[in-house]
Amino acid sequence: MPMQARTLRRRQLCIAAWAVAAALLCASPGRGAAPAAGATQQKHPDVVSVAVRASGVERFDFDVTVSSPYDTPQRYADALRVSAKDGAVLGERRLLHDHADEQPFTRDLHGVRVPRGVRVVVVQARDSQFGYGGKTVEVALPGRD
Repeated sequence: MPMQARTLRRRQLCIAAWAVAAALLCASPGRGAAPAAGATQQKHPDVVSVAVRASGVERFDFDVTVSSPYDTPQRYADALRVSAKDGAVLGERRLLHDHADEQPFTRDLHGVRVPRGVRVVVVQARDSQFGYGGKTVEVALPGRD
């Protein structure tokens, strides 16, 4: 192969490699990445799972796993709460920073006082921009059949 043809071929391969790398970078979700064209941006974090245990008379501890793939220092899941099914808030924990490098993440909420008549609670997470919403989890309280 003549020298000019080899040089041209190398340039073509280099350009193709750069194009593939750029396409991969644009397609990869990253910290603060914008949603792809036509994609719907998730407005609220989702509660993925909840573990609950009794911790005293009318008191319960919750381990809540939350997923919020849009986490940035400007917008992130900034709280979680436990409520009765009628909407009465029983406990809330504020989250002070994003969890972009820890998805999904688990945080606890200890010593939540739950009145005796409540058998099931609802656990939600809050978005710093849009408030509470997203997927919730209903949890039956242990010992409250």
